[in-house]
Amino acid sequence: MKMNIEGKIALVTGGGRDIGKEISKTFAAEGVLVAINYNKSSLEAENTAKEIISNGGKVKIYKADITSYKEVTTMINQIKHDLGSIDFLINNAGYTKIQKFVESTPLDWDQQIDTSLKGAINCCHAVAVDMISNKFGKIINLVGDSSRIGEANLSSTAAARGGTIALGKSLAKEFGRANITVNTVSLGLVETAHSDKAFLENNREKIIKSYPLKRIGTPEDVAPIVVFLCSNNASWITGQVVSVNGGFCMV
Repeated sequence: MKMNIEGKIALVTGGGRDIGKEISKTFAAEGVLVAINYNKSSLEAENTAKEIISNGGKVKIYKADITSYKEVTTMINQIKHDLGSIDFLINNAGYTKIQKFVESTPLDWDQQIDTSLKGAINCCHAVAVDMISNKFGKIINLVGDSSRIGEANLSSTAAARGGTIALGKSLAKEFGRANITVNTVSLGLVETAHSDKAFLENNREKIIKSYPLKRIGTPEDVAPIVVFLCSNNASWITGQVVSVNGGFCMV
C-alpha cells in the first residue's frame, strides 16, 4: 500500500530517540520532510538526523521544551521558515514516573501532566491556525494503555494521558470541518534502548504472559500505524483510539 505522502512536513516531538526515532525514520523513508523536536537529548537527535540523511531522507532538528508554549511557538515558526507549514503533528514526547501514588508529590504530578498533556495542548494549539487555514492536517497523539484501563503506580501518567485522549476526540470534532484528522495511538509495553533493562529482565516472563501475542512491543511495531494514519488511506478515520498493544487491552 502506497502512503503517497512525499513532500509533506511532519513534526515529531521527542523524535530523536526510541519510538519517536523510529517514527521519524519511517516518515523520512516515505519522502516526508521531518522536523525532529528534542529537549535534552541533543546527541540522540543529531545521530538520528545523520542516519536519516545517510539513507537519503530530509530532516532538521529543533530544540524546544514542549511544556513551554513560548518555546513551542518559536519552534513552529522556525520550522515554517525552514521547511514550510506543518502537515503532520506527532505528539510522541512524554514523561512517566513509576511510583506509588501515596509516595508521589505535586512536583511528580506536574512533571508528568505538563509534558504528557500540556505539551500536547501546546503543540496542537501552535499548529492549529495554519492547518485550519490550509484545510489539511493530521494530528496523532501517542499514549500508554494505562490511560484507558488504569495501572497501579502509574496514576499521574494515566491521568495525563487520559486527558490527551479526551483532547484528541474533542479536536477531532472541532477540526473535522477543516479536513483535519486527530487520532490517538494507545500502546502496550514497548521495549526501547532506554527501557529499564533490570526491570524487564526480572519480570519479562510475567509480563509476556499478559500479552496474547506473547511478546513485548518494539518501536517498529508502532511507526507504521502512525504513518498510515497520516496518509490519505486513513482520510476517513478521526477521533479514534487505535491500539498497538499485542492484545493487552481490547476495549
